[in-house]
Amino acid sequence: MTLKHFSLEYDKVNEQGTFSPGDVLSGKVIVVTSKEIKVQCFLVKAKGKAKVIWTEQDRQTTVVHSNKKKYFYFEHIILQDKNKGDGSEIMGPGRNVYPFSFVIPNTDMPSSYKGKFGAITYSLRAQLTQSIWLVHKTKTEFPFLTKAEFPFASKSDIIIIGLKEQQHATKISFYGSGKVTMNVTSEQMGLKQGEAIGVSVDVFNDSARSVTPKLYLCEKQTFVARSKKVVHTNDILFGTGESVPAESSQTITKVLSIPPEMHPTFFNCCMMKLEYRIKITLDVPLVKNPEIKLPLVILQGLLKPHQQKQKRSIWFKKLPG
Repeated sequence: MTLKHFSLEYDKVNEQGTFSPGDVLSGKVIVVTSKEIKVQCFLVKAKGKAKVIWTEQDRQTTVVHSNKKKYFYFEHIILQDKNKGDGSEIMGPGRNVYPFSFVIPNTDMPSSYKGKFGAITYSLRAQLTQSIWLVHKTKTEFPFLTKAEFPFASKSDIIIIGLKEQQHATKISFYGSGKVTMNVTSEQMGLKQGEAIGVSVDVFNDSARSVTPKLYLCEKQTFVARSKKVVHTNDILFGTGESVPAESSQTITKVLSIPPEMHPTFFNCCMMKLEYRIKITLDVPLVKNPEIKLPLVILQGLLKPHQQKQKRSIWFKKLPG
């Protein structure tokens, strides 16, 4: 083949390799050919978009729900023949390097994200057209980070105020002639990637059954396509307490560590959002498990993942063992 190599590279603007609104996105396209070639059109595109798609079964018919939104789209023409099709532009043999540069719009846009039924992507594409039958393409995505400090609270200051506050919840359940009271406390509602918080569960078991508390980190992805909505959830177990016998009480303390790679909470996309909860359940034999859910907001971390240091609880007891 005449075209030996066709690649697309971009220049990093920071150590993390991320881009944000207002940044300059520059780079180069590298083309290596074994001999001189004729070119109809050679261009680079920059695009930011969100797209959701899923299917539902309606009797014998499969219904597809989809939607998309474009945040920006730019084209930079490197070569184009003057007569639009005669291949009058010539690319010489060997290694050819073509620079390009775009300015990302300085507007509120969500961070890059890939979920169960949708994604927010920012990409660069290069296309070299020699003829209608001979088109070469290459693509690369670049990580995008929103400038919004709180991409989950554009319309509510209450959430922001409550990020550092302790959270409490109580649930009372009845089993036969007895009752079980569960009190749950978490250190705060918001924390950054790589940080940790303590969660305390007080169980007062006045029933004739034994109960076992379990603690989960719950992820909730919501996708919207016009008037339709689909939700995908994922529960991650991070702690199980010892069984609390009948007519007894017990306090369980666990530390929830947020992985540095876990995506922050966001609401600033009209087609998808990402939320988290702390869920505590009581595993009771032969009975529907009661549960308590506390909101959890995961914030963008300031440090690179390998520099993250876990924040340990000050006011909770040290974990047993």
